[in-house]
Amino acid sequence: MQSETKLDSPKLELPNGLASLRNVQAIVRHCPHSREYGKVVQLVGNMVEAEGLHGALGDICQIVIPSRRSAIFAEVVGFNRKRLKLSPLTALDGIQPGSLVMHHPHAHVVEAGPGLLGRVLDGLGQPIDDLGPLPSGKPYRLSGKVTNPLTRPLITEQLDVGIRCINGLLPIGKGQRMGIFAGSGVGKSTLLGMMARHTTAPVNVIALIGERGREVNEFLERELGADGLAHSVVVVATSNQPATLRLRGAFVACAIAEYFRDQGQDVLLMMDSITRFAMAAREIGLGAGGPPTTKGYTPSVFSHMPHLLERAGTFERGSITGLFTVLVEGD
Repeated sequence: MQSETKLDSPKLELPNGLASLRNVQAIVRHCPHSREYGKVVQLVGNMVEAEGLHGALGDICQIVIPSRRSAIFAEVVGFNRKRLKLSPLTALDGIQPGSLVMHHPHAHVVEAGPGLLGRVLDGLGQPIDDLGPLPSGKPYRLSGKVTNPLTRPLITEQLDVGIRCINGLLPIGKGQRMGIFAGSGVGKSTLLGMMARHTTAPVNVIALIGERGREVNEFLERELGADGLAHSVVVVATSNQPATLRLRGAFVACAIAEYFRDQGQDVLLMMDSITRFAMAAREIGLGAGGPPTTKGYTPSVFSHMPHLLERAGTFERGSITGLFTVLVEGD
């Protein structure tokens, strides 16, 4: 007498026909038979080292913490022989030697779509405004695509930013990159909010990188307002968050701007501030063992900067006009 064995996995009902059976075989063949795990072997500062796991630069990994319901997420920023160097995206509370590390899917993309308008996101592209989940969109790579410079049209049209003195004395062209240089607390964010409210650009993408926590809500309610937020997407990565999240937030904003550009829109991309973006890149570079150069900046910083700035400009379909605030040191 044979005993019946109960399986936890759901039953798979096979339709009749040889063709259907072949389809099922193809599906099973591509299913992963095992999951690759690594383990934490060292923690120096905020840099986690793991071994036993294969990964590439930019991959997102999750570190399993038994005492916490949620895992720790970290990004691969370097490697040494068979060890991966992971920079955390969340707090490292509870991590210990031997903690399991595994890959997280969809590491290099953010889902962009028209449903992002009027929303406030974090550095991972997830909503933080309590307005519910985001609608599904088209995946866009955070690293973007390198555009042939010969295919970029010339800058021939002016963008109305809604401030007459700037339009008349310092006109900004569609696809131009401009820096707003000033010290701390003199009105850079106020100026960005005025332009976001009154510009004729149909879409604003605003990245608040390394800002103080109290300044975010102040910018949203006082400077931007409900009218400005209605045709804007705001990405927030405050100063108390890990450097990797601040760095990633800037690239999330660029990827979202590229989506609207591909729809034929003239996008106004505003970033406050690119100085704190560079500081975040410096923090990651030093933690990964990069050699310090001028003012402690590692060579990786000078690689990140043009990679970010070159994503603004004119293109065959649409344009991205970039306004980047620069914090003047010593003022």
